[in-house]
Amino acid sequence: MSKSTVKRFPGICLYWLILFLGFPVGSPPVQAYPTKPIRFIVPFPPGGGTDILARLIGQRLVEPLGVQVVVDNRPGAGTNIGMELAARAEPDGHTLLMASVGLAANPSLYRKMSFDPLRDLAPVTLVAVAPTILVSHPSLAAKTPGELVALAKSRPGQLNYGSFGSGSGGHLAAELFKLVTGVNIVHIPYKGGGPAITALLAGEVQLVFSSMLPVLAHVKAERLRPIGLAASKRAAEAPDVPTFREAGIPYETGTWFGVLVPMGTPASVVNRLHREITGILRIVEVRQRIAHGAEPIGNTPKEFASFVRSEADRWAKVVRTAGIKVD
Repeated sequence: MSKSTVKRFPGICLYWLILFLGFPVGSPPVQAYPTKPIRFIVPFPPGGGTDILARLIGQRLVEPLGVQVVVDNRPGAGTNIGMELAARAEPDGHTLLMASVGLAANPSLYRKMSFDPLRDLAPVTLVAVAPTILVSHPSLAAKTPGELVALAKSRPGQLNYGSFGSGSGGHLAAELFKLVTGVNIVHIPYKGGGPAITALLAGEVQLVFSSMLPVLAHVKAERLRPIGLAASKRAAEAPDVPTFREAGIPYETGTWFGVLVPMGTPASVVNRLHREITGILRIVEVRQRIAHGAEPIGNTPKEFASFVRSEADRWAKVVRTAGIKVD
């Protein structure tokens, strides 16, 4: 070994030791996130509770993330079209999904699905939960839960209800109502909350089971009549609306809204989105807006994942008992 080699030997050894231990040697910097506009998929048309919350969150994400957030309404197939689009997207944090009950219920409802929402989507946070309210067109004779049940039983198969689509929260809430009360009312599915509520306002359907978010303004303006709230107690935003339990009907249910990303999205990105969205949910004005029909949550990805699994089990039992299937 030459003298020059001997002099360089410690440096050579240190170089290979660094490579062996995996320390960076001139490695490129980690790419920043986000690097382009974010697409926020809503599997419903505009106007429903899911859309309202996505736009509320999306607008507030622009400043902390420094990029545009574009709400992309992709309704159809009981939310499966929008959910699959999100599940198949690049898992880089630039595609978000605002989902609801269909995420947990559809694997039990649909005979064939080309994706698995429970496997192919990663939870970020549960945004809000909301009790179901039953509203009617003002022309309907029934004004209370008891009167509605009596009317429906006297006219089996003659009353109808509009839903936000097969497998939507409103559809499942109605089927649960039928199980609890023994009434026979007919399902008329629409492509989302906006179209279903528009149909109810026009008198095309007689009833809609919904969260309060998209219907409360219509109730206060007396364009829709509230029949009952499927909760343990009355809502502060609608104190005059009785619960079904007050009428002796053991009916409680609701819907929820949460943000997910494609499975495989880096944990650092999921954590960043979780931090920003839960921060938004702590803003007073945002909480007040959501409180007009729902309760803001903002839990951890792990807690949201556990919640979705429990919801899947709960609605699977309802689907089996009611014999609901969607092709």
